[in-house]
Amino acid sequence: MIASLRGEVISIALDHAVIECAGVGYKFLATPATLGTLVRGGETRVLTAMVVKEDSMTLYGFGSDDDRQMFHTLQKVSGMGAKLAMAALSVMGPEEIANSITGQDPKSLQKIPGVGKRMADRMVLELKDKVQNFSSATAGSVAPAPAQAAGPVVEQVVEALVGLGFTEKAARPVVESTVAAATDTSTAAILRGALSQLGAKK
Repeated sequence: MIASLRGEVISIALDHAVIECAGVGYKFLATPATLGTLVRGGETRVLTAMVVKEDSMTLYGFGSDDDRQMFHTLQKVSGMGAKLAMAALSVMGPEEIANSITGQDPKSLQKIPGVGKRMADRMVLELKDKVQNFSSATAGSVAPAPAQAAGPVVEQVVEALVGLGFTEKAARPVVESTVAAATDTSTAAILRGALSQLGAKK
């Protein structure tokens, strides 16, 4: 089983990237936040999980172990597969998902593409005792970034969005407005917020 990849990033697309390791290119699916940290031609390391089915083997990539662990945890819900788990992580961080579940707030989970009321209720019911570590370890631990850090965050997120296919002209004002309105100005949070706005404009 492939647990991680380390090598040169040779391709980045909207939902996947390819990393070359020892002459072999490995394609993996990932969230926009993870893809946004990659740079073509740069060397990086990503954590991975392989999902094997009768007719396919799919590699998923993650920027942190919390993301990967939540990916596995979500698939314990009846009817939730790998693709829906990735959709959840694309719009919510592991701690946000955990807090919604432990706080018995299924409505907030319905903003995940493909998750309706029934699935959200099922997530709360089936995972309420399985996500305590995510919630207790991370709840309240993310402090707002200092104001002077906003500039670098804007540049990083704009660069990530351009790498994902958006123009700088379209991305920059959205990123700047997202930073101005955010309480959590981490790169991942701003990237998720900007992607949500850009996607709504399409």
